[in-house]
Amino acid sequence: MNKEVVQKVIAAAGICSRREAEELLKRGKVMVNGYLAKPGERVVAGDKIKVNGKMLNTAPDLVYLMLNKPVGYVCTSRQFEGEKNIFSLIKRPERLVVVGRLDKMSRGLVILTNDGEMVNKLTHPSFEVFKTYLVKLKTEPDTEKRKRIIKNFKGGIDIEEAGLALAHDITYEQEGVFRIELAQGMKRQIRRMFEKLGLEVVDLMRESIGPIELGELPEGKWRELDKVEINLIKNLE
Repeated sequence: MNKEVVQKVIAAAGICSRREAEELLKRGKVMVNGYLAKPGERVVAGDKIKVNGKMLNTAPDLVYLMLNKPVGYVCTSRQFEGEKNIFSLIKRPERLVVVGRLDKMSRGLVILTNDGEMVNKLTHPSFEVFKTYLVKLKTEPDTEKRKRIIKNFKGGIDIEEAGLALAHDITYEQEGVFRIELAQGMKRQIRRMFEKLGLEVVDLMRESIGPIELGELPEGKWRELDKVEINLIKNLE
């Protein structure tokens, strides 16, 4: 009988990522067959797993969605008075995890799924999943300033408590627009990097997450990932 690490089973059920499952285990929030579970404990099919007092459905229908997030929406399922969240655009009954959160004033591609293994593939630093953005500045930089921006982004910019922020690649497009590729995922990373250089971002749009591209999906709309896209993610190494 095949045995699986309990945090992997929790993640696969779409409750949370594997790292978050490990934290729940450490905090004593997971029971297996009535006993307190520990990180690394192995379970088999038929074991009764409770997370935060609720029985785990170990075989949920897996959902894979992409959304073109508009400006003005937050990437959270929590409801705050007067604030719009992306789940109001999707209206699905499943509990979905947002992969690649964007801040309220940014737009573009986000992925939503209840497949914990996919969340891990797209977010764990060991997989180095690159995300690509188009970023427009308030004022168009001259040639020398463009060179300094590119040099600083590639060399790294200290954004204080988040540490050294780096761009894997950055190119200047036109009319104050840069295309930036990141492997890191610090909070408001691109905006803060430009702020450190005394520059203001007026538009930030994510084009891709790993092999998944936004394409022609209209703003505010979502669709299911097709089998080819799902396999591209699952085959990441």
